[in-house]
Amino acid sequence: MNWTFNIKDFASAFIVLFAIIDVSGSLPIFVDLKNRKKSFSPLKASFFSFLILLVFFFVGEGVLRLFNVDVSSFAVAGSLVLFVIACEMTFGVEIIKMDNPSGSVTVVPVIFPLLAGPGAFTALLSLKAEYSSLEIILALLLNMIIVFVVLRKVHLIEKLIGQGGIYVLRKFFGIILLAISVKLFMGNITFLLGN
Repeated sequence: MNWTFNIKDFASAFIVLFAIIDVSGSLPIFVDLKNRKKSFSPLKASFFSFLILLVFFFVGEGVLRLFNVDVSSFAVAGSLVLFVIACEMTFGVEIIKMDNPSGSVTVVPVIFPLLAGPGAFTALLSLKAEYSSLEIILALLLNMIIVFVVLRKVHLIEKLIGQGGIYVLRKFFGIILLAISVKLFMGNITFLLGN
């Protein structure tokens, strides 16, 4: 485990996770859930999402070893997943829409798959090949603080930035994620081909 800290790498890890968790892109879903009187706890959603992702960050590599897969190979596969997610964000393609007809929606769909979904799992292990553990954990923590604030103030944020603002944010972070996924792919495929 690498525990060094670089502010530039921290910012990059933060942007990747922000784009993947995509709380701004999910804002219309949260607004819709609130409007339909579906209850969810912002504190529980952000805390348990952080906990699930943190546990996966530490044990995910061990799980990969069971299947004889190294982090660089997973990072290449992960970069392809990130690329697809970035394409969805950039081009407005929706593959899965999660909905729960009754009761609290804190676990499904808020925690899974919106916050702690397959994309976030993939991103965490992929980032391990590029950034230190401290940078990734702090980036994840900052993202979950933002998630908490957004979930707490859903209607206020919607009024402030509007549907157009949400749309622009999603496209902007989609393009950034495209570039990061290409960088991640090239860095790790070069390493793998060199071995």
